[in-house]
Amino acid sequence: MTADKTEALRQIRDEILNLTQSPLYAFRVQNDYFPVIGQGSHEARIMFIGEAPGENEAKSGRPFVGASGKLLDKLLESIQLAREDVYITNIVKDRPPDNRDPTREEIALYAPFLVRQVDILRPQVIATLGRFSMEFILTLYDAPEKKQKISALHGKVLHLNTAYGTVALTPLFHPATALYKGDLKDTLFEDFKVLKQFL
Repeated sequence: MTADKTEALRQIRDEILNLTQSPLYAFRVQNDYFPVIGQGSHEARIMFIGEAPGENEAKSGRPFVGASGKLLDKLLESIQLAREDVYITNIVKDRPPDNRDPTREEIALYAPFLVRQVDILRPQVIATLGRFSMEFILTLYDAPEKKQKISALHGKVLHLNTAYGTVALTPLFHPATALYKGDLKDTLFEDFKVLKQFL
């Protein structure tokens, strides 16, 4: 089963590598960046979904390796969860210039790859990092909370009806936001505790 998942994820990687129709493709090539497909266990129960890679991620091809990645590692450690036991990815797989927010068009272009990743990995829990990924996942699965804001939903456990069954969803603030707003860091550590029940 793992071999099948690995092959299916490799197919996604190859398609994104050759995604010349992406408005971010030329920016990737000009800067010798890599697309950031995802990283972690193919048997992970918990899948973290961020927004888009930053410069450090695009240089390494790995998600969450900069300052926000270091904070994410500390958050995982705080609930005794190893990074290699989860799967981490983003909606948009290429870095937007100047670390700007991904556009609606970019999200629409890259989203099908994320949907396939979820279908391949079949996580029992999805933890979204930031409002873009939260809004996307809530809308994708037509959750009753889809019109609500992250300020109201962070740290809660919601339920999604997917093609393979019911999945728990926990919206979390993006670690990068917590780096700029110190008060959010404590909130993020507190919200992370809700994931303990799924370990």
